[in-house]
Amino acid sequence: MAELKTKPTTVSADTFIKSIDDEGRRKDCKDLVAMMTKATKAKPVMFGPAIIGFGDWEYTGSNGKTNKWFQVGFSPRKAALSLYLMGGKDKALLAKLGKVKVSGTDMAAGCIYIKQLDDIDRPTLQKLIDGSVKNLRKVAKK
Repeated sequence: MAELKTKPTTVSADTFIKSIDDEGRRKDCKDLVAMMTKATKAKPVMFGPAIIGFGDWEYTGSNGKTNKWFQVGFSPRKAALSLYLMGGKDKALLAKLGKVKVSGTDMAAGCIYIKQLDDIDRPTLQKLIDGSVKNLRKVAKK
């Protein structure tokens, strides 16, 4: 089985965000950094060229190998902000979030796609992020 291609880098998340052309997207990224830092109490780390992750999480892949990943993260894609909540997504909170798309058929898998943060309820998003981190940490302790 192949190793993970997307790994932590030494590139500064702040430098990456400053390189984003669209001013609104840059602001949304700065807001997401604040929200995810609040939830994890961790500094942002670049994973590959375009994912910003927060907090450490180790999991065992299907190949039996331990991988290092982040607890929560996001990527400012052109079409939407892709949010990765590794501890799952609360279905009731998702319903209150606003204009989003969700991939994956299960609340523990997939991403949340948000065009812009003005489309959603930010306090609800903070609760989703906080809950995901809490769930992941609970599972990691077992």
